[in-house]
This record gives sequence, C-alpha cells and structure tokens, in this order.
Amino acid sequence: MHVATYIGMVHSAEMQLSKALKMVAVKHIDEPDTEHVCKLLASWSEQHEQGLLPFIEKYSEDRSSPEPKRLQSLFKETRTGSMGMLRDLHDLWLLTQEVSICWKVILQAARGLRDKELESACQEFQAQTERQALWMLTRIKQAAPQTLLVA
Repeated sequence: MHVATYIGMVHSAEMQLSKALKMVAVKHIDEPDTEHVCKLLASWSEQHEQGLLPFIEKYSEDRSSPEPKRLQSLFKETRTGSMGMLRDLHDLWLLTQEVSICWKVILQAARGLRDKELESACQEFQAQTERQALWMLTRIKQAAPQTLLVA
C-alpha cells in the first residue's frame, strides 16, 4: 500500500509551507497584513501536521519522496522590495498547490479505504489549504500591477 508515500509527501509539504510562510512574514514585515496573515496561515499548516499524526500511526509515513524537498529551493534566495514580495507570494502559491494535490490524492485513498476519519481530515485540511492559496492569489493580483508597471 502506497498511502504512506503520500502521507509523507503531504507532511513534508505542510512543514515546508509553514516554514516558508513564517519566513515571508519576517522578510516582508512592512507589507500591510503580511506578517499577521502569514503567521495565521502557518498555524493552519502546523495544525494539519498535528492532525496527520493519527494517520501516520495508522498507515505509516514514507518521507523518501524528493518532491517536497525540491520545493524548499524556492526560498533559498533573499528577495526584498515589491518584486521580492511578488515572487515570494508566487512561490508560496506553488507550495500550496503541492499541499492541495496531496490532500486530494489522500482523500481519494481515504474513500477507497472507507476511512471516514481520514476522509473528514482531508476535506477539512484541503478547504483550509484552498483558503491559503486564495489569500496568496488575491495578494498577487493586488501587487502585480504596481510591481510590474511602476518603475
């Protein structure tokens, strides 16, 4: 059974997302609402990590997949200013998409396993992940015109 592979992937991806959100909160503290919202969204990912623990115990976890680790490289460089903020939001959005697809895949497995608890957790965590991505997309749309068009 390969459920452990995706549990490991989503666990790693949630950890990366939480870490990246906290980093963006600190790097772009001057941006309106960024520090507060990024810290809130990071706490959601941390809650997802904790919510995974019973399923890790039940199904195990395989963290050997390189995909979430590759996404770490998105935040290696230091970016500042409005272009840095836009790029960081873009990369955060990419991370949320990794988390989102993992939850969708695990949800399908939960249905196949007839595991109502896992199914419920996936639906809850997926909904919050979509809210994370929506905030990022909204901020990207807000920042893009000013950042890209004003010298």
